[in-house]
Amino acid sequence: MELFPIIQPELTVVDSEMPLYKEVAWNFEDACPIFKNGNPVFITGKEAVKVWVWKALITVRTLFPIYTWAFGNETEMLLGQNFTEDTKRAEAARYVREALEINPYITDISNITVDFIDSSLIIAVTVTTIYGGVDVVVRR
Repeated sequence: MELFPIIQPELTVVDSEMPLYKEVAWNFEDACPIFKNGNPVFITGKEAVKVWVWKALITVRTLFPIYTWAFGNETEMLLGQNFTEDTKRAEAARYVREALEINPYITDISNITVDFIDSSLIIAVTVTTIYGGVDVVVRR
């Protein structure tokens, strides 16, 4: 017996299928978009998500007004700090995870490695997307 039999919420069926992810193709070596005949080249699927991951890891959170405050990461805060290497690596891995978890096309984040070399930072991560896995390496 229900307490309020006439006031029961209706179930709403939500379309769980997301649209095909699309992004401008990216030249990771030169850090710029790829153009053909003056127009940007578009890619889809896991390669498009890879571009998004690379941009999220290279972008300093809250620095650029073009992006929302949720986009990017805060690993640059660790450069030059007097933390132990283990602490810096653990914090950097947490920042990487937080930066990538906001993308609904990403289902898993693994194999995060972070190396601090002088004033540079190298991040490598394996990301599982709804399209399959991709490896991303970022040098900042």
